[in-house]
Amino acid sequence: MKVGEVGEFGLIDLLARKVAGAPGQSSRPDRLIIGIGDDTAAWRCDSAIELATVDSLVQDIHFSLETATWRELGWKSLAINLSDIAAMGGVPGYALVALDLPEDTEVEDVTALYEGMLDLAGRTGTAIAGGNISGSPVVSITVTVIGSGRGDKLLRRSTARPGDVIAVTGHLGTAAAGLEMLTKKLAFGPEATGYLRDAFLHPVPRLDEGRVLIENGIATAIDISDGLIADLRHICEASRVGARVHADKLPVHQTVKDSFGEKALELALGGGEDYELLFTGAADTVARAGAAMACPVTVIGEITGGKTGHIDLVNAAGRAVKADRTGWRHF
Repeated sequence: MKVGEVGEFGLIDLLARKVAGAPGQSSRPDRLIIGIGDDTAAWRCDSAIELATVDSLVQDIHFSLETATWRELGWKSLAINLSDIAAMGGVPGYALVALDLPEDTEVEDVTALYEGMLDLAGRTGTAIAGGNISGSPVVSITVTVIGSGRGDKLLRRSTARPGDVIAVTGHLGTAAAGLEMLTKKLAFGPEATGYLRDAFLHPVPRLDEGRVLIENGIATAIDISDGLIADLRHICEASRVGARVHADKLPVHQTVKDSFGEKALELALGGGEDYELLFTGAADTVARAGAAMACPVTVIGEITGGKTGHIDLVNAAGRAVKADRTGWRHF
């Protein structure tokens, strides 16, 4: 069977089962808290819970050098990993950077990449501690971030319960709108162009918001990288619940509505790469957490006791809405 046939998440499940059943992999059950399947792995050290995450950006799959600057790539390559730390309610510590580069890459471009990465690292207290450089036909940037939990508390995908409300930070579909603008060379005004470009290439990881969730008793969260519906389904499957989402409640920025019209809803549901936090909890707990954040927080639905992984998308009248685009898949 080809990886394209089993799919990205089917492949992850297969490898998770293989790792779990391999000799020696269960020798430290007292230390490993979360393995394959969440935003980060988590294990207990003598004094804290450690977190680890890794992600890659590959030329002509995740980015194009025709539409992104090297500095923007540096920022984004670190930001997407820090977003995973945020989704656990954690604190970033160290980053390792592996670069695969064609031999004709300009040194100035590589230094610009690091300038973007160092800018975000400095803002978030992340130390770039090392890495690797290798030759390659295309540019590939792989970043590993090691962080820590806040005491014994972590945000997880597996703790949603029927009756929880579903909420998101910020706006949805903005990054996907930026990607569409860049790839299709759409022309908008300077303010809209700058806003949409930044949304796609300069995401800001919600580290402070993850902290606020932990401090206010939220237990369930994920960052929106694959798309709202796809990432909500990850929570539903891990928690063995269903969900109902109200399409009319989705927070879509006016710039996206003005620029993309009716397509704005499709971008919000399945565009991905917003790197906002999607979380669930009791209504009063969510309201308290939202009030403590500087960014907008919007309740968009509720967790149900329905079929595991099933998501009902409804309009203001309660009628079913079809989602043609539900999220990013690598295969």
